[in-house]
Amino acid sequence: MNKDLMISGFSDEISSDFDTQLEVVSNLGMHYLSLRGIDGKNIGDYTVDEIKDNVQPRLQKAGIGVSSIGSPIGKVFINDEDGFAHQKVMLDTLCQISNLLNCKYIRIFSFYIPKGDNADQYRKEVVSKLKEYAAIAEKYNVILLHENEKDIFGDIGRRCHEILTEVGSPYFKGIFDFANFVQCGEDTQECYDLLKNEIVYIHIKDAVTSDSQNVVCGTGEGKIHELLKQFIQSGYKGFLTLEPHLVLFDSLKDLELEDAAEIIKDDKGLDGAGGYKLQYEALLEILQKIESEEK
Repeated sequence: MNKDLMISGFSDEISSDFDTQLEVVSNLGMHYLSLRGIDGKNIGDYTVDEIKDNVQPRLQKAGIGVSSIGSPIGKVFINDEDGFAHQKVMLDTLCQISNLLNCKYIRIFSFYIPKGDNADQYRKEVVSKLKEYAAIAEKYNVILLHENEKDIFGDIGRRCHEILTEVGSPYFKGIFDFANFVQCGEDTQECYDLLKNEIVYIHIKDAVTSDSQNVVCGTGEGKIHELLKQFIQSGYKGFLTLEPHLVLFDSLKDLELEDAAEIIKDDKGLDGAGGYKLQYEALLEILQKIESEEK
């Protein structure tokens, strides 16, 4: 495989038990994971000492590095000032955890928009608050990664581009999540063309528009094969992070405004480890095809 690409993944989709996560990831031959749910507890609820005492030693024993912190930062409503204040404190702690784990990236979002409101009317407030987040990250030399996600300000390519360019910080960059763009009715090729210069991290997740269902990567409308090839040809170096969303998993309740059963309607007859393995192998197949096409 291309030595400039490293496969990681949200291992809490395997199991809520962290030791099981590490075992499955190791058995697949992976060397990285993205920390989000650890022993049934969200990363945002951990202290630095808890990570140092209970999580870091297990990572080191397994020989697994951390590609990113899958934080809930920015998943509060734009007009929730108490929530924003709480999250700034949380982000400071997460930056310390990132430094402890030698992790460069923290995944964040760009605020929920009140239902029925036009997201564009909140642009200045969103940018202002994201700049405050970026200032915290700068203190720790950590890069915040904005994930395009439904129900938040930066759900579509245009608004992602607006915040990435208007915040204009080297400590605030973009994630490209194929499935999320599909579920927001976006053309992923157009999003790639608009955002490619701001993307430093990629999520491997696919979906179809017919019922917004997540599907195995490469079998949906995300154009993963075509766009990964373009990323690679343009010199992308970094992580490809599995976020299969193929089976129901405990942490899903922390990620969505909707009921989890409405997000993943068909569990494909798999458990968490099976869904993760299926996505991993599908990604390897896509990468092998891309390599063979370039020979």
